[in-house]
Amino acid sequence: MKSAVAGFSLGLSLILAIGAQNAFVLRQGLRRQHVFAIALTCALSDAVLIVAGVAGFGALIETMPSLGAAMRWGGAVFLFFYGARAFWAAWRGGEVLEAGQGAGSLRAALLTCLALTWLNPHVYLDTVVLLGSVSAQYAAWPFGIGAVTASFAFFFALGYGARLLAPVFARPMAWRVLDALIGVIMWAIAATLVSG
Repeated sequence: MKSAVAGFSLGLSLILAIGAQNAFVLRQGLRRQHVFAIALTCALSDAVLIVAGVAGFGALIETMPSLGAAMRWGGAVFLFFYGARAFWAAWRGGEVLEAGQGAGSLRAALLTCLALTWLNPHVYLDTVVLLGSVSAQYAAWPFGIGAVTASFAFFFALGYGARLLAPVFARPMAWRVLDALIGVIMWAIAATLVSG
């Protein structure tokens, strides 16, 4: 259970950072266009990448135990800088996300979603590399299941909850609070990695 909670927490904190993919899901949710298909596509894509990371890094760690320590420290450094970036965004001032135009057809929406997911280099860093390396510090498969669950929960909540969030995220202060929360979570996880 501890591993699943850790996977869920790290997976959720990594996915919370607003980027092109999340902005697209939010936009589609605000417009109520193809929400289920978009959320499912994002979550399934994440699941494939998370499983690849957990499976690959788990097997690699078993054959090269010294790599575990290097990945643990590398993950901690990455999380520290990722958290610092979130704190910087919070201090600098929140952004306002406008609903904008959503994709009209289901095909166009899915193609856009797939491009935003699979052509984004950060998705590989977050899911395959970071989640895969951190999973070595826990029971790998419960950790992976927790991270996959976070992905499904987040994308469906974002897509279907977008209408409820529209008035909140019209204010820059909401983005500042979100960025600060992401920074705290990232630094807390980095501290647990460093402490072993």
